[in-house]
Formats: sequence, structure tokens, C-alpha cells
Amino acid sequence: MSAVAELGDKISKLTIAEAVELKTYLKETYKIEPAAGGAMMAAAPAAGPVAAAAEPTEFNVILEAGFDATKKIQIIKVVREITGQGLAEAKATVEGAPKAIKENVDKKTAEDLKKKVEDAGAKVTVKPA
Repeated sequence: MSAVAELGDKISKLTIAEAVELKTYLKETYKIEPAAGGAMMAAAPAAGPVAAAAEPTEFNVILEAGFDATKKIQIIKVVREITGQGLAEAKATVEGAPKAIKENVDKKTAEDLKKKVEDAGAKVTVKPA
């Protein structure tokens, strides 16, 4: 039996709690997230043909609350650069988090912006639009 088949057999026998723990581990350690619907959906027996969920093509980049106050100025600079806001507007955006700082962008752009803002010291999430 191949290593992939063995791994597949082990995954198929996980309890829901273990599957959630595996998902969390993969996300935190390797930045891997399951496709829409999650891994457990794929393991469940299908009653018939199932239409595939459409993969979102547009995303919103959300600045989350809870950043280190010493990095606030750098975060404001990055938010200004991304949004084109003036200083007062960008400051209000950062202080009013959680707020969308970019909406309806493709996945690559959203991930690039997320990295840029996180490198400045903020917490960011990317959500389907």
C-alpha cells in the first residue's frame, strides 16, 4: 500500500474533533486551509452528483483590531498607501478596526496586501466578497 493511500485511510478514520484539530494544525503550521466546504465534506458519502461550490474570485481585506500600539504609525502608513486615504482618514480606519481596507480584489492581490499589512504589525483577514 502506498504512503498516500495509508495517509488517506488514516484521515478517513478521524473523528470530527480530530479533523478540526488537524485543520487548525495545518493552518497554523503550514498556512494550509481546506477548500470551501472543508475536508470532512469530501469524506462524507455522497447521495448523488453534487454540484461543486464555486470558488470565490473576489475578496475583501479586513484590518482587525488588536495590534501592537508601538506599530500604529507604520500600520497607518501602509493603510494610506493601500487605500489612498489622507492621514486623518487612515488613522480613523486603523483606530476603528475591524474595517475593510480593500474590497473586491482578486485572491493574489488580497494575499499580497494581507502580507504587507501584517509585516507592518497589524492583524488582517481575507474574506470572500
